[in-house]
Amino acid sequence: MLNQSLPSILSAVITLLIAFTFHEFAHAWTATRLGDDTPRLFGRLSLNPLRHLDFMGSLMLIFTGFGWAKPVPINPQKLRNYSPSALMLTAISGPLANFFLAILAAIVLRTGVVNNIPAAGAFLPTPRYFLLYFLYTNLGLMIFNLLPLPPLDGEEILVYLLPAEWEQKWAAIRPYGPYLLIFLLLVGPMIGFSLVDALISPMIQGLARILIGG
Repeated sequence: MLNQSLPSILSAVITLLIAFTFHEFAHAWTATRLGDDTPRLFGRLSLNPLRHLDFMGSLMLIFTGFGWAKPVPINPQKLRNYSPSALMLTAISGPLANFFLAILAAIVLRTGVVNNIPAAGAFLPTPRYFLLYFLYTNLGLMIFNLLPLPPLDGEEILVYLLPAEWEQKWAAIRPYGPYLLIFLLLVGPMIGFSLVDALISPMIQGLARILIGG
């Protein structure tokens, strides 16, 4: 943490303000469009970062590369009454918002207009550095949230795709999902398995190469 430069910390702060806000707003907007007014009633249908940021989750993103925001409250029953796919669409909208932000950064990077622009100050990142940080972080948030484990968005997507006969089996496993996620992220590296190195980072690198070339 202490080894991080001020430009990288500043890049992380700006990135989380945008990435987390748009991720959670996408959940709230989609749920509202699909018949659930719960996000609006809780003040989450907003682009104000203070409505969405979680203090500890924000610190984790800045200093470890992975973090979280406050989950958007929704009423699954209202969504299911609208459409069987509504809950899945609400879940996937957050990761898709991060992917959209990554694409915007990639478009600017591909033009090359920021390649030779210096930083505006000694403690500020160059535009190219910031955009790369922004792109990689948003890709990371998208991929991480698509992991099919609760409480991540990917779990709702998995439930929607599972055959009906598997629903009861998954319901029995579901309560252990958060513990498995913590185990993979914290204990895994201690016993020689890193979820980040084995799965998340290669996927980020692969998508980044597609988006910006190289």
